[in-house]
Amino acid sequence: MTSSTPPPFVVSAVAGRARSGILRLPRGCVQTPAFMPVGTQASVKALDAADVRATGAEIVLANTYHLMLRPGADVLEQLGGVSHFMRWDGPLLTDSGGFQIFSLAANRELRDDGVTFRSHIDGSLHFLSPERAVQLQLQFGSDVSMALDVCVGFDASDAEQRAAMLLTHRWLPRNVAAFHALQSVGLPGRLLFGICQGGFDLQRRSDSAATVADADVAGCAI
Repeated sequence: MTSSTPPPFVVSAVAGRARSGILRLPRGCVQTPAFMPVGTQASVKALDAADVRATGAEIVLANTYHLMLRPGADVLEQLGGVSHFMRWDGPLLTDSGGFQIFSLAANRELRDDGVTFRSHIDGSLHFLSPERAVQLQLQFGSDVSMALDVCVGFDASDAEQRAAMLLTHRWLPRNVAAFHALQSVGLPGRLLFGICQGGFDLQRRSDSAATVADADVAGCAI
């Protein structure tokens, strides 16, 4: 980012510890705090793009796990990305697929290099790495991509929570490297956010937030 390039986020007002701001993205600005409708499979259920816009929403969330399985990243890229596919002309944020893979815990295997899992649609075997997660999201045409992370459930043990956080941290630099390598050939101004993990331990979550803050990312999902 050069000195002449405006920052992607500016604070517009502060009241105590609360703040409002403007997030500048390639397809438009998002005023924060913001409600972000979920368009899991490139569709906000029961609404078309005009209906979504009429609610006042300025950004839509889509799901990497579902979109990579159906209709697939190559198809979406050929059709102009998720925004064009769903006729949404505003900003788009995509998650990394980490939560959906967590929900398939019985059908997944976590490794240092990534995660293997079976599709809930046809049982086919898939592999998702930090690099692949970033590549998919950029193929989708995301304005904001999320780093691949490891989610844990409410009943996870202390050891499981810590292990998930540490693997998330080990993956983060790989997400960053892949994003910067691939971003240079895509739409300028797109952003990557890291994700804070740590389960329900205050110190772990603080440490995780500090790790994300030290990384070359534009924001932190909590």
